[in-house]
Amino acid sequence: MPTFRRRGRIERSRTSRSHFRHPEDRLAAELGDPLDYEVEEIHPVHQRPRNKGIYLLPNAFTTAALFSGFFAIVNAMNHEFGIAAIAIFASLVLDGMDGRIARMTNTQSAFGEQYDSLADMVSFGVAPALVAYEWVLKDLGKWGWLAAFTYCAGAALRLARFNVNTHVVDKRFFQGLPSPAAGSLLAGFIWLADDNKIPVQDYAIPWVTFLITVYAGLTMVSNAKFYSGKALDVRYRVPFGVMVLMILGFVLISTNPPLTLFGFFVIYSVSGYVIWAWEMMNPKRFG
Repeated sequence: MPTFRRRGRIERSRTSRSHFRHPEDRLAAELGDPLDYEVEEIHPVHQRPRNKGIYLLPNAFTTAALFSGFFAIVNAMNHEFGIAAIAIFASLVLDGMDGRIARMTNTQSAFGEQYDSLADMVSFGVAPALVAYEWVLKDLGKWGWLAAFTYCAGAALRLARFNVNTHVVDKRFFQGLPSPAAGSLLAGFIWLADDNKIPVQDYAIPWVTFLITVYAGLTMVSNAKFYSGKALDVRYRVPFGVMVLMILGFVLISTNPPLTLFGFFVIYSVSGYVIWAWEMMNPKRFG
């Protein structure tokens, strides 16, 4: 059924009841309004359906990161803990690339954000907890699986809070230890111990793993600020010293990857509390 609307004022003489030039004039007269209007038919405009496609490039990296996390779980079940730890680090690299590629190519999407969050839960929430449990935490009985669950729950809460606080918190800092860094901290210790053939039967190793796992899980849901690195844009020039530090980092990693990566993430996981303590001691500067 066609829809009509009244438009503009016209003279009464054009809509005389004895003579109508157009059907629209007759309809205007029948409206009974004290003023006369032109009546025109409205043709509904059909909106084009929204494109439901997804961007391939950034989501391909997210899928690769998800696969690396799943691959880590499979290798932990096969007691290949060194390979499992390396797979978690591979997932860290891939996870850092998908977001930057999406921003550089202007292919951000709500689907990509949710997919990345779910992949992070597998790669940095479930995978590190299960790898650590299969490695030595299971020897602690209920304390072992409680530590693994504390870490897993902390990662879930951390990712949920990050999703709802994306447009609120300071972009320069993360609120709580990021789940990729927490997973890398745990994987780095496992890789370091496996690479140096440290006997896991040693009484101290399970409890050290217990402390690292619980610390990482609780730090993820803390309010400590951790530098995000989002202020660093690779599309623009950087000081020469930054390039020197990058070269030095590559040299150290290639010399002893497990020790260097574990040491780096230990420093990073403590940096948030250092920033918090510095702000507490200098309230006027950060107020």
